[in-house]
Amino acid sequence: MAENTADIYGSLVFNDKVMRDRLPKEVYKSLHETIENGQQLDEGMANVIAHAMKEWAVENGCTHYTHWFQPLTGITSEKHDAFISPQPDGTAIMAFSGKELIQGEPDASSFPSGGLRATAEARGYTAWDPTSYAFIKDEVLCIPTAFISYTGEALDKKTPLLRSMRAISEQAVRVLNCLGVEDVPQVVTTCGPEQEYFLVKLDDYRARPDLILCGRTLFGASPTKGQELDEHYFGPVRETVSGFMQEVDDRLWRLGVDAKTKHNEVAPAQHEIAPTFSRSTTAIDNNLLTMEILRNTAPHHGLYCLINEKPFEGVNGSGKHNNWSLAAPGLNMLDPGDDPAHNTIFLLTLAAVLQAVDDYQGLLRSTVASEGNDHRLGANEAPPAILSIFLGEEIGGIVEAIAAGKDPHSIDTKEMDLGSSVLPHLSQDNTDRNRTSPFAFTGNRFEFRMAGASVNLSSANTVLNTAVAMSFEGYADRLEKAKDAEAEAHKICQEVFKEHSRIIFNGDGYAPDWPAEAERRGLVNNTNTPDALGACIEDKSIELFEHFGLLSKEEVLARYDVDMDHYAKVINIQAMTMYDMGSQMILPAVLEYSGVVAAAAASKQDFNSDIDTGAEDKLLTKLSAGAERITAALEELQKMHDEAAAEEEGAPQAFAYRDKVLPAMAELREASDEMELLVGCEYWPLPTYNDMLFYV
Repeated sequence: MAENTADIYGSLVFNDKVMRDRLPKEVYKSLHETIENGQQLDEGMANVIAHAMKEWAVENGCTHYTHWFQPLTGITSEKHDAFISPQPDGTAIMAFSGKELIQGEPDASSFPSGGLRATAEARGYTAWDPTSYAFIKDEVLCIPTAFISYTGEALDKKTPLLRSMRAISEQAVRVLNCLGVEDVPQVVTTCGPEQEYFLVKLDDYRARPDLILCGRTLFGASPTKGQELDEHYFGPVRETVSGFMQEVDDRLWRLGVDAKTKHNEVAPAQHEIAPTFSRSTTAIDNNLLTMEILRNTAPHHGLYCLINEKPFEGVNGSGKHNNWSLAAPGLNMLDPGDDPAHNTIFLLTLAAVLQAVDDYQGLLRSTVASEGNDHRLGANEAPPAILSIFLGEEIGGIVEAIAAGKDPHSIDTKEMDLGSSVLPHLSQDNTDRNRTSPFAFTGNRFEFRMAGASVNLSSANTVLNTAVAMSFEGYADRLEKAKDAEAEAHKICQEVFKEHSRIIFNGDGYAPDWPAEAERRGLVNNTNTPDALGACIEDKSIELFEHFGLLSKEEVLARYDVDMDHYAKVINIQAMTMYDMGSQMILPAVLEYSGVVAAAAASKQDFNSDIDTGAEDKLLTKLSAGAERITAALEELQKMHDEAAAEEEGAPQAFAYRDKVLPAMAELREASDEMELLVGCEYWPLPTYNDMLFYV
C-alpha cells in the first residue's frame, strides 16, 4: 500500500513538531524563539537539545551525524562521525553532546580560502545554525552549520548570508516602526528557487567524456530539430522522466523540502522543479539538497541529471530563478495590496530595492558569474548580462508619477471575459512576466532571473539583502527624525524613483539597441566572469560588506581570488578535455572515415575506371581539409593552454584563459562540429545532440 504523502512529509526532519513533542517546554520555547524571532539561544540548553536530536535520529536508523556546511566550492560538504562512545567494559553507548552539536572541527586545509590560511593551518570550525532544521540523509543526521577558520574568518557561503539576514531585519524593523507597525520581532527575506535541469540517458552520459568531466558538451552539432516547435514546454512528461520525478518528490518531501511544481521546460530533455516560498536560509539549504537528490536519483531510472547553465549549445540554458521578498508576521512588504499607489510600506520597500539594485548592479551581477552562465546569459530565454528592473505597466506608471511629483493612481483589477458561459472570468494581475528581464517584479516579489542552474544562491541573496539593508538604513535615519513619517516616506520615494529611474526597463532585453541604450544610461554590462567578478573588489562593495560586519576587506579579496582561480581551473579542465577528445576520438574518426571513403572510390575505379567518383572525391576533400583544420586547432589549443597555465594563479591566469584559451576552444569545436555532419553515424564516436535530446 502506497504511503500517504501527508504522513511522510518532513518525516526525516527534526522540525518544529518533533521539537515540541520531544523537548522540555522551556527548552522548546527558547529554541522556537531563536528560529522565529532571531533571539539568542541559551547555549546551556544545548545538551538537552542534542540528546533529543540523537534519540530521534537513532530511532530513524542513524548511526552517524555530520555538520553539513557550504564551503567556497559552492556545494555542500560533510564529515561523518559515529554516535558510538566506547565504554571501559568493552561495550558502547550511543551519545551526542551539546558541544558536539554546537561546534565541529573539520580539517579546513583542503578547502579554498583565497590565502586566508596556509595549507598547514588545518583547523577550522563549524558552528550550528539553529534556524535551519537538522535532517536525516542516508542514515546520517545532518546538522546545518556555518564554517569559519581557526582565526574567525568566514570560509563558507552561509555565514555572510546569516549576517545579511540580521542586517536587513534590523533596518526593515526600524522602517516599519516609523510607519506605525510596532512589535515586529524580525523581518526575514523569503526565497523560492526555481531549479531547471536536463536529463539524458545514462549510457549517453557515460559515452561522453565532456559530460563526465565538465558537466556540459564541448562538442556537438546542432540537432536537426530543436525547440522551435515549442512543443516540449509544459508538454506530457515522458514515462521514464515521470518515474524519476515521483521518486525525487518522495525523497524531498521526506526531507521537508516543499517541492510544489514540476514540468517540462522549453528545451527538449529540459525540466524544472520549484518549491513554495520559505525563509531564505532554509530555501537555499533545501535547494542544495534538491540538486543533490536530482543527481543521485536519476541513475535509478537509467538517466543522468545535468545541472549546468549551458549543457547544449544553441538550445535553452538552465537557470535558477531566485524569487525574493521580505516578510514580517502577517505582512509581505512587497505586496502592493488593493491600492499600491498609496501603500506606503510597499512603495518604500520598492524604492529600497530599486536603489539597491542600481547602486550595486555590478556586485549583484558578480554573484551569479560563472563560466557556464557566460554561455547562457543573453539568449534562449535567459536574460542579458545587463542588470535592469521590470515593473510592468501599473507599478511602472505609479513610479513615474511619483517621480514627476504627480498624484499616482492605482488601476482597478481587470476581469477578462473569455467569451464562453462555461469559462470563469479571470482577474488580471498588475504586472506581466518579462522573460528577458534579469530582475522582474512579479506581483508580490522580485524574480532575479540571472542566476544559473548550478549556483549556490547564498551569495546573490547576501548581496541583495545587504544592499536593501543599506537603503533602509538611510530611510530609517530620515524617518526617525521626521515630524511626519508618512510625508517623509513619500518624499523619499519621489527622490529615489527619480534618481534611480535608469535601472527600470520594461522593454525587450534582447533588442539589438538595448546594449547601447544601457550604456547611455550608465548601466553595467559585464558579459564574462573575470570582468563581472571585478565588481566584488570595488571600494563601494567592500564598504558595503564592512559596514554591516558581513566580511572584512581581507575576506572579500580572498573570495575574489577563490572565484577567479575557480574560473581558470574550470576552463583548464575543459580545454584539456577538448584536447583529449579531439585528438583521441574525433580526429581518428575523421581519418578513419576518410579511409572508408577513399577505399570506396578506389573500389569503384578498380571495378570500372569509367565510373564517376566525383561524390567521393568531394567528400574526401572536405574530410581532409577538416582533419587538417582540427589538427591545427589542437596545436593552437595546446599552445594557448600552456601560455595561460604559465601565468600567475588567480586573476592573471583567469584573464589568460578567457583571452587565449576560450578562442582556441571555439575554433576546435567549430572544426569538429562541421565534421560531425559529414562523418557517417556509425563512425562518429560520440552520442549526438539528436541522440541525447530526443531519447524515448
